[in-house]
Formats: sequence, structure tokens, C-alpha cells
Amino acid sequence: MKKTKGTHNYYIYIITNKNKAVLYIGVTSNLKERLYYHSHPEANSKHFSHKYNCKYLIYFEHYQEVEIAIKREKQLKKWSRKKKEYLISTKNPQWNFLNDEI
Repeated sequence: MKKTKGTHNYYIYIITNKNKAVLYIGVTSNLKERLYYHSHPEANSKHFSHKYNCKYLIYFEHYQEVEIAIKREKQLKKWSRKKKEYLISTKNPQWNFLNDEI
């Protein structure tokens, strides 16, 4: 049986800690579920995001192809902190926490 291409959802996202000192970049197919995962330490106690208390969404991009989302995630991870801050500020100038908007 041949697979048909449907609409898929993939997201690259940036989360931070309460005082916005740390930036964590990830990719997921379910942003709401991933935010839940980051917000519950019992689910990820040994991971970077828990260690630095990163659970506040401040930026995300939507893609329909996983390859493009992964490529973008890798690109952003190589950027300097200053460049990441500029990117976040273009869509979220106040760096508001967006968790409740997902």
C-alpha cells in the first residue's frame, strides 16, 4: 500500500527558565505534549531542561515536514545567544511565556 502525504505538524521551539537565563531548543510533533513533559520533573528528571528548570515557551515555528524542522533545529542550536535573542524578539518582543496559548 502506498503512503499518501498528509498534513503533518512539527515544531521547533525555544523554552527558558523563569529568569530567562537559559535557552533550550527542541523539535517535536506535539508541542502541547512536549511542554507538559518539560513542566513535570518526574517525567524528565535527568534531562537538560529539568536541570535548568526550562519549561516556559518563548518561541516556536511550525513545519509540515520533519526533515525541514530537524534541519532548522540544528541550525538554531549553532547560533550565538545574541542571534537567538534577536529571533525570539522578532515574534515575541516582551519574551512572554506562551505555554497557555498552545
